[in-house]
Amino acid sequence: MENTVAKKLEALEKLQALDSKIDEIKKIRGALPEEVQDLEDEIAGYQTRIEKQGEEQKELEEAISANKTAIKDAEKLIKKYEEQQMNVRNNREYDAITKEMELQQLEIQILEKRIKEAGEKIEAKKGEIDETKAILSEREKDLKSKKEELATIVKESEADEQKIEKDREKAAKNVEERLLKSYDKVRKNMRNGLAVVPVKRGACGGCFNVVPPQKQAEIREKKKIIVCEHCGRILSDVEDVIEEEKPKRRTTRKKTTTKKAAAKK
Repeated sequence: MENTVAKKLEALEKLQALDSKIDEIKKIRGALPEEVQDLEDEIAGYQTRIEKQGEEQKELEEAISANKTAIKDAEKLIKKYEEQQMNVRNNREYDAITKEMELQQLEIQILEKRIKEAGEKIEAKKGEIDETKAILSEREKDLKSKKEELATIVKESEADEQKIEKDREKAAKNVEERLLKSYDKVRKNMRNGLAVVPVKRGACGGCFNVVPPQKQAEIREKKKIIVCEHCGRILSDVEDVIEEEKPKRRTTRKKTTTKKAAAKK
């Protein structure tokens, strides 16, 4: 049983070492992957905004077209009323037609005002679209630059990463499924990615909380898997601290003569 637990811990240590190497490779890339993702999301947002602004401009143009058609219809009615005025039989009919003509003229004025306002909004919307397109263009340049930078870094470490990933797959097969799930869960919750650590100077190598001597003795025996009661990391071994013997300090007494001693003489 002891040998089996020792092998399990050895397999976990090997897996942790490989994962740490992969983490180091990814660390070299820094925040570039996140920056690329953020820029892609930002660009998608600007593209959506341009589409929306384009749709709003189109709606304004359609409104102008509809208002122009309405003006033509009103002008036709006015012309018709003018012809009817020529054939009225009394003042009442004349006044009624005149009133209808005035209403149509007022409608034309309202429609012309709407057309003018829509035209101003279209000009403003064009400015907004141009501004958004300019920002989009800059962000696309930034994205291209970041992607090229990331691609260069990835290419430099790609071969090493692939080799380590293959070794990692092999190492993972040597860890029983239950332990592997626990390991992955703990590793995922740790910012530094360490799920398997030794006890160093009497403390957990992950969270640095003190591990009691009795617990350290159990870890050394390797008869069972022991985890840190504070952070949940697997404690694989206890590193013995070899303290260097400090050289003995040699002191020499200096002869001192006090005033009192001198007085006795």
